[in-house]
Amino acid sequence: MNFISSLSRDQREAVGLLQIGTFLEYFDLMLYVHMAVLLNELFFPKTDPHTASLIAAFAFCSTYVLRPFGALVFGYIGDQIGRKTTVIITTMMMAVSCIIMANLPTYAQIGIAAAWIVTICRIIQGLSSMGEIIGAQIYVTEITTPPTGYVTVSFVSLASAFGGTAALGVAALTTQHGFNWRIAFWVGACVALVGSVARTRLRETPEFVDMKRKIKIDLDTYYKKHPQQAKAILQTSQKMAKDKIPIQTLLSYFFINCGWPLSFYLAYFYFNPILKEVFGYSSEDIILHNFSLTFVPIVQGIILALMSYYINPLKILKIKGYFYLALMALVPAWLSLSSSPLCIFILQALILTLSLNDFPAQYIFIKRLPVYRRFTASSLIYASSRALTYIITSFGIVYLTKWFHHWGLLFITIPICLVFLRSIAYFQRLEKETGHIPSASDERLESVTPAS
Repeated sequence: MNFISSLSRDQREAVGLLQIGTFLEYFDLMLYVHMAVLLNELFFPKTDPHTASLIAAFAFCSTYVLRPFGALVFGYIGDQIGRKTTVIITTMMMAVSCIIMANLPTYAQIGIAAAWIVTICRIIQGLSSMGEIIGAQIYVTEITTPPTGYVTVSFVSLASAFGGTAALGVAALTTQHGFNWRIAFWVGACVALVGSVARTRLRETPEFVDMKRKIKIDLDTYYKKHPQQAKAILQTSQKMAKDKIPIQTLLSYFFINCGWPLSFYLAYFYFNPILKEVFGYSSEDIILHNFSLTFVPIVQGIILALMSYYINPLKILKIKGYFYLALMALVPAWLSLSSSPLCIFILQALILTLSLNDFPAQYIFIKRLPVYRRFTASSLIYASSRALTYIITSFGIVYLTKWFHHWGLLFITIPICLVFLRSIAYFQRLEKETGHIPSASDERLESVTPAS
C-alpha cells in the first residue's frame, strides 16, 4: 500500500507499538463496559428496574466523569515532559486497576465497599484510556505528514475498536461457556504490563523535542555569544507560551467529539432493555448480540481509513453527518415498527456505520492545535465532551424516553447532529484558507487549465 511504503522503518515501528498499546488499553477498558450486565449484578445491590437503570448509568458514567481532571494532569505531563512518558504511565495505570478488579470481592461478600472500589477502578481506567488514545494520536501526528498521516492516525484509533471487540469476545466466553471473568482481568493486567515495557522503545517526537529545545535553551549563556539569536529564541518561546487557540476552534472540535458518545451509547446500551423485555433476551444473549455488532465499526473504520488517503477526511465526515441526521429522524418510527431482533440489529449496525466522530480526520484537528498546548487541549476536549455527552445521554434518555417514549431521543440526537455538521463546515473553511482543501473556484480553474 502507498501509505506504508512512504513510512520509514522507525515510523512503522512506532505506529505498530502504539497500535498494540491502544488495542491492549481498550481491551482492558471495555472488558467491564461490555460485561456490565453481568458484573453490575455482582458489585451493586439489587433494586427495581428503574433504579437499576440509574445504577447502570452511574456505573457507565463513572468511567468518564473525572476525565477532565485527568486531562489536566496528563496534558501537563504530555506537554511538559513528553508524549512517550504519558503513554507509558497510562498503560501502567490500566494494569494496576485490572489487578485490583481481578481480586475484588463481590457485593455479597463485602457490601457497598465493593461498589465503591469498582467505581474507583473504573475512574482510573477511564483516565488511563484517555491519556493513552490522545497520546498515541498526537505521537503519530507529529511523526507523519498528510495524506499518510490521515491513515496512520486512523489506524492507531482503529486499534481501540479491535480492543473493544476482543473484550466482548472474552465477555461472550465468560457468559456462554462459564469462563472465569476474573481470569479475563488478569489477562488484561498482564498485557498492559507487557505494553508498558514495549513502549520504552519509543523515541520522543521530533516536533516536541524541537519545541522543548527552543523553550529550555540556556539563554544566559547563549546571549553572551549570540545576542541576536538569543533574543529571537526568547521571543519565539514567549510567543509559544502565550499562543491562544481560537475559541471557535476549541468549540467546534468539542462538538465534533460529542458525536461518538451518543452513537456508542445508542448502539450498545439503549437497545438492551428492548431486547430483554420485548424479545426475551438474557444478559448472555445481549453480550453475544453486541459482540456481533463490534465487527461493524472495524470494517467501516478500515474502509474509511484507506479512503482518507485519497479523499479529504472532512468530506467523509460531512457525508456521514448528513446520513446520520436522516437516520436519527427515523429511529423512533423504526423502533415502533420493529418486529424482531434482526430489525434492532440492523438499526444498531447503521448507527455504528454512520456514527458521528472525528474519525478519520483526527490528524487535521490535532494539527490545528499549537504544539505547546496540543496535549492539554486535545485531552480536555476529548474528556469533557465524553463526560458531558455520556451524562446527558445515559441519564437524560432514561427520563426523556419515560416521558415521550422513543420520540424523546430526538431532543438529544438532532441538536448534536446539527452542531456536528456546523463544526465540520468550520474546519473545512480553515483547511481551504490554508490551501489543504481546494476551494470551488480553484477546482473550476484547475478543470479548465490544460496540463503542462
